[in-house]
Amino acid sequence: MEQYNSSVEESSSSQVARNVKVFAIVVLIFFVFIVYLTRLYTLQVVNGESYRQQSQQVSSRTNEIPAQRGEIFDRNATLPMVINSDSFAVNLNPAEIPDNYYDTVTSRLARILGIGKSEIDRKIPKEDRAKYKSIEIKTNVTFEAISNIAENITDFPGVTWQQKPLRNYVETGSIAHVVGYVGDISRDEIKMMYNKGYTTGNMIVGKTGIEKQYDSLLQGVPGYERKNIDARGRIISDKPIIEPPQMGKRLILTIDSRIQELAEKALGPRVGAAVVLKPSTGEVLAMVSYPYYDQNIFNSDDSAAQYKKLSSAPNNPLLNRVVNAVYPPASTFKTIMTTAALTERIISPAKKIECPGKVVYGDRTFKCHLKSGHGWLDMRKGLAESCDIYYWVLGRDYLGVDRIAQYAKEFGFGQSLEIDLPAQSEGFVPTAQWKERKYHVKWLGGDTMNMSIGQGYTTVTPLHIANMMAMVANSGKIYKPHLLKEVRNTVTDEVVETIKPTILHESNIDPSIWRAVQSDLRYVITDGTPSWPMANKVVAVAGKTGTAEVGSVDHWHSWMATYGPFNGSPDEQVVVVVLVEAVNKWDWWSPYATNIIYQGIFANQTYEEAVQSLPNVRAYMRELERRNGQGTRQE
Repeated sequence: MEQYNSSVEESSSSQVARNVKVFAIVVLIFFVFIVYLTRLYTLQVVNGESYRQQSQQVSSRTNEIPAQRGEIFDRNATLPMVINSDSFAVNLNPAEIPDNYYDTVTSRLARILGIGKSEIDRKIPKEDRAKYKSIEIKTNVTFEAISNIAENITDFPGVTWQQKPLRNYVETGSIAHVVGYVGDISRDEIKMMYNKGYTTGNMIVGKTGIEKQYDSLLQGVPGYERKNIDARGRIISDKPIIEPPQMGKRLILTIDSRIQELAEKALGPRVGAAVVLKPSTGEVLAMVSYPYYDQNIFNSDDSAAQYKKLSSAPNNPLLNRVVNAVYPPASTFKTIMTTAALTERIISPAKKIECPGKVVYGDRTFKCHLKSGHGWLDMRKGLAESCDIYYWVLGRDYLGVDRIAQYAKEFGFGQSLEIDLPAQSEGFVPTAQWKERKYHVKWLGGDTMNMSIGQGYTTVTPLHIANMMAMVANSGKIYKPHLLKEVRNTVTDEVVETIKPTILHESNIDPSIWRAVQSDLRYVITDGTPSWPMANKVVAVAGKTGTAEVGSVDHWHSWMATYGPFNGSPDEQVVVVVLVEAVNKWDWWSPYATNIIYQGIFANQTYEEAVQSLPNVRAYMRELERRNGQGTRQE
C-alpha cells in the first residue's frame, strides 16, 4: 500500500512538472507573439511613412532641376541688368560604359568639351567607375557641343546632358560692385547656411553684392525629375515624374542706369569712387568704384584662377571703394566743425581769426594750404576758403576733441550705415581715451588740430560723406541708404514688397543752425575754392571740397561733397560725392567730375553732352591734355 501511494505521488509530481513546462512554453510563445506584434505595429504604423519613403528612394532616382535665379533690374524696371542664359551641363554615368571602352569614350568626350581627359579622370577616380551615379563633367557647354554628342550618341554610352541656367550680366563695368556675382557653394558656406536650406551639390549662390545680400530671394525653388530604377541603379522606366522649378523673385534696384553710366564716365579711369544719393529717401542712384571688373568672367571653368588674378591685380578691382575703403575726410570735415561751432555758440560766426599762412604750436609748425595766408577770416569765409588755420584755432581753442568727436558721430561717422550690402566699413572717430589706451600717450593739442581739418586718425567711406551731406540737405535727418527698391513676382510682375525709407538718425539741432550751414555751403560753391570748376547754369549746388594729404608732399586724396538743387524740393534733390585717390596723378578732378554729373542729371544729358555744355570743364580738360602731353581718356 505504501509503495502504491509513493508511486501515485511520483506520478502526480511528474504531471505538475509537465504542466509547468507547458505553461512556460505557452507564456514564451505568447511573449514572442506580443514582441512580433509590437514590432509589426512599429514598422507598419509608427515608422511606416519613413520606411515607405526609403522604399521609394531605393526604387526611384530623383534628379534636381535647378531653378533660374531671379532677374535684376534698375529703378526704371524696363531692361534687365542681370538675366539667365540657356546653357548646358554634361554628365557621365561611368558604370554604363564597358570597361574596355572607358578611355575611348572619355577621350572623345574631352575633345568635344574642350577639356583634358585628366579633368574627367580627376572627377571620376577608378574606384568610382563601377557606380551607377551621374557626375557633372562640365558646365557652360555650348549648344554646338551638345549637338555633336547627340549626333553620335551611340559612341557615348553613359553620357547625358541637361539645361543649366547661366548668369548673364548684361550691364557690366562699375555696376559689378553693386550687383556682385555668383559661384558654386563652398563647404564653409554650407556650414553657415545649412539651416536655411542650402545644401551640397551643384548649388549656385551669390558671392558678393546684391547677389549675396538677397540670395534667398533670388534663389527660387528647384524642381525635380523622378525615374524608377532597379537594385543596381539602372533606369527601368521611360515615364519620369516631373515637378517644374519656380524662378526666383525679380529685384528692382534704386540704381538709375543713366546716372550710373554718367558717374562712371565722369570719374573716368581714375582710382576712386563716386556716389549719387537721394537724401529724402536714402535711395542710392549711382555707386561707382574704379577699377572694376566684368562679372561674366566667373562663368568660365577657371573662375578660381580668374578670382586669384583679380585679387592680386593693382589697386584691387574687387574692392567697392564707396562702402569698403576708408579715407581721411579732409576738409569736408569742416562742414561738421561749422555745425558744431554754431550749435554750441562758443564763437560768433562774425568773429575773425587771422591766417598768416602758418602757426607754431609746441615744437611743430602747422602750415595752411595758402602759404601767403588768407588774412583775417570770419566763419563763412574760413569755410569758403577752406582755411586750415581758422579751423585749427576753432578746434583747439573752442571746441576740443570730445565735442568734435560727439558731432562727428552725430553725423554717422564711425558707425555702420546699414546699407543692404554684405560688407561695409564703419570708419573711425578717435577720442582722447582711445589714444591713451591704444598708444599709451596723451592726446595733444596737435591731435585736435589735425582732427579739426579731417586729418589724423579719423577715417570715413565715401558713403559716410554722402550721408553727411544728406543730413545737411535734410536739416538734421539721415535715411538708411539702400539699393533695393522693390521685390516683384517673376511670373505676374506684381509688386510683392516695396522698400520704404527708414530713418537712420535724426538730430535735435535747431533748424536755424541747419539753414546757416546750408547757406555757408552754398557760399563755398559761389565764392570759394571750387567756384570755377563747379560753375553751372542748370542747377545751384552747395558743398565742400577736401584734399587729404597722404604720405609725401603733393600726394593727395581729392574730395568733392555736394547736394543740389540748393533750396530745391526734397524730392528732386540729390547728393553727389566724388573721391579721387592719391595713387592717381594729381589733377584735382573731383569738382569737375561732380559738375559733369549734375549737368547730366538736371539737363538730362549724356556724359559727352554734359562736357560740351560746360566750357569750364572743356577748358580744364584741354589744360590737362597740354600738361600731360596726352589725351585724358574718359571711359
